[in-house]
Amino acid sequence: MPTSRRAEPDACSLLDADHRSVKKMFKEYEELAHSRAASAEQKKRDLANEICMALTVHAQIEEEIFYPALREAIKETDLLDEAEVEHASAKDLIAQIQEATEFDDKFDAKVIVLGEYIDHHVKEERNEIFVKARAARGLDLVAMREQLATRKEELMEELGATA
Repeated sequence: MPTSRRAEPDACSLLDADHRSVKKMFKEYEELAHSRAASAEQKKRDLANEICMALTVHAQIEEEIFYPALREAIKETDLLDEAEVEHASAKDLIAQIQEATEFDDKFDAKVIVLGEYIDHHVKEERNEIFVKARAARGLDLVAMREQLATRKEELMEELGATA
């Protein structure tokens, strides 16, 4: 009896797992942002760096693998154009967070606003882009999941080695 490939984890499920992971980190950051404990500052900086690395890797695998394949498979690419513009805005905030030498209220604000950008982006991906990807003909999202996972691992190692 053949099994449905639809039930297998696919590229969208891998990307969505990243979304859930980073959402959890943003919630943790917001809780720390309300703390005035001296130890909270270093925890926030460490968590912000972890968020930035996760988002950088996630955006890169989407831009290198997922979005180009989807562009080939669907006619309407407006959503992908918007997603790439959203990535550019997020990357700008990520750079500001990573380059911050002083820890002030703006640091917290930048991380929180980044979380809001990401929430918006995730909703569009889940509700529109992933739906179109799963409906697209000729797009093997199960095989793409392996590609994404492999590239993600490579990038995490590269960034981990330089961090």
